[in-house]
Amino acid sequence: MLIPFILAAAFCAWRFMDNLSTARSSFRDQAAVVRRRHTWTMSWLYVGTFGSFIGYSAGLPLLIKGQFADPNAIKYAFLGPLVGSISRPAGGWLADRLGGARVTVANFGVMGTAVVGVLFFLANKDQSWAFAGFLAMFLVLFVATGVGNGSTFRMVPVIFRAHLERQATEAGAVVDAAAVATSGRRESAAALGIISAIGAYGGFLIPQGFGLSTNTTGGPQAAFIAFIAFYASCMLLTWWCYLRAPG
Repeated sequence: MLIPFILAAAFCAWRFMDNLSTARSSFRDQAAVVRRRHTWTMSWLYVGTFGSFIGYSAGLPLLIKGQFADPNAIKYAFLGPLVGSISRPAGGWLADRLGGARVTVANFGVMGTAVVGVLFFLANKDQSWAFAGFLAMFLVLFVATGVGNGSTFRMVPVIFRAHLERQATEAGAVVDAAAVATSGRRESAAALGIISAIGAYGGFLIPQGFGLSTNTTGGPQAAFIAFIAFYASCMLLTWWCYLRAPG
């Protein structure tokens, strides 16, 4: 069923996305960004946003099935990926107006708080109201992953352009805005490919975390506690690298 839509999307990308020529990156460009600490910092953050989105999309149906007795509850699992996908443009929109780092820090705070809510409702899963609260907290978590996807992606070109401008200034050279913009686009394109690839590993790590936690402790709670610690590290890293002065 999906093949005709995939072919149509591929044709439209080939025929109409002619602006991509401005963002092409050579192997040399890609090799350069591997040495940039910003590439690996943003990869860590993107595991927290995009990786969480993929991981929770895979893990939520299994969590519902394993933690709640109602066999019909699993039919609501599709809502998480749906709201996470819809909210991604909102992350870019907010980042354009408020700043990518500010939105990302706040977003990881929301994600950590939502996981605390999930743990609360799991602790009371035998109550009649527990599943509704559990699902609501997960929907908040999914919305936050989508917003974070948008805000972190918005950060990358800004960061690399600022990095190149600082390099030129420290070297005592006159900053050529056009040259910096061109180099920034190329390095950003290469970095986004690496960051996206690494971020996708969250789709593996989160279900594995649930499985390990369940096998060793009898439930997913330990995995959620580890995720809270990870989101806290993402908040600290974003603040330290991109919000504090001088960042």
